[in-house]
Amino acid sequence: MSNDTFRFEAHQSLLELDAATTKMMMLVVAGEVSGCLWKEAFSRVGSAYTALASVVAGVQIDPMPALDGRSSDDLITPEK
Repeated sequence: MSNDTFRFEAHQSLLELDAATTKMMMLVVAGEVSGCLWKEAFSRVGSAYTALASVVAGVQIDPMPALDGRSSDDLITPEK
């Protein structure tokens, strides 16, 4: 996976997680913390989190690139 593909997929996953979390928090504010709407929102947040976790699971970050002189562009290496 190229860095651009990784960034695009991670961004899309973050947008979905943010939207799902926002919807869930709106239900909390409205006092709708049970029932069908709550279950759907809870499921959506779980699915969005799982999708994001699957995108970032293959990322390896070098903890000390400055020591061996590599550029910061080499830090993210998504799993192929």
